[in-house]
Amino acid sequence: MIGKTKAYSFICCITIFCFPTSVFAQGQNSVIAFASDTQAPLFVEKIIRKINHNEEATKMIFKDVIAVHPSSLFILGDVVSLSSEDSKWKKMDTYLAWCKDSHIPVYATLGNHEFLWSSDKGKKKFQSRFSMHKATGYLEVVDSVAVILLNSNFNKMKSQEIAQQDDWYKQTIKQIDSNPAIKLAIVGCHHSPFTNSTVVSPSVQVQQKFVPAFISSKKCVLFLSGHSHNFERFKVQGKYFLVIGGGGGPHQPLRTKNESTQELSPDYKPMFHYLEVRRSQDSLQVISRRLKSDFSGFDDGLKFNVGN
Repeated sequence: MIGKTKAYSFICCITIFCFPTSVFAQGQNSVIAFASDTQAPLFVEKIIRKINHNEEATKMIFKDVIAVHPSSLFILGDVVSLSSEDSKWKKMDTYLAWCKDSHIPVYATLGNHEFLWSSDKGKKKFQSRFSMHKATGYLEVVDSVAVILLNSNFNKMKSQEIAQQDDWYKQTIKQIDSNPAIKLAIVGCHHSPFTNSTVVSPSVQVQQKFVPAFISSKKCVLFLSGHSHNFERFKVQGKYFLVIGGGGGPHQPLRTKNESTQELSPDYKPMFHYLEVRRSQDSLQVISRRLKSDFSGFDDGLKFNVGN
């Protein structure tokens, strides 16, 4: 019989072999937190969009994350409004320091605001804060849940980078499905494959490149994105797609008629929110944490389960 220590080492060795680029971020709290579009509104957005103490909302989101103390926090792009400008990182650096001091690792993927004005400079400053990030996709595993983060900025990628990510993503999905150490998987990127926003459109390229492997995977159960500054919930071919762009960016109006994809939660539209995900055996409990309209704090909004 293999002892507990040896058995654990054996499993870890197998898993690390299958996923050489991943880090297994285990913690005492099984909650995984997700946020998106935490950027402060740009000057022009303050004129043309609905603004409501957005920067204070972002600060409160991070304070609530600290209080919940998840195992990890994932940000799905547009971390700040202009990634190339040091001044735009000042408040975010404080929030990231809070997470570090609380031993909460923070991972992120690129959004479109990371490329504004100066793409190279913006990506460099982003990378300096999220050292585990890879611009052609990367994987983290928390409490036997694989989180795949992808780059959906196809117009900023070289053809070989797109091909590299395509190959890596498909191979990673296959490995996840065959690895008994992985119970469930979540896929995340910035641009939403499905949204009814009147400001941004559904990403056809995400639909073509990311959605098919997610749909066909037996362990992928939740697809998360932002870009649309809303909470939206869809079910496509039996699987859930959530838009969680409520991290602080200016609110965007939604189509209530002639929807491009049918909305499952038309009456749940908090302006500011983030997501908590907790594994329970072979299913995930998904909770949208919403900021109360009077800014008095957060409460649990929509709750539902995904998985087996």
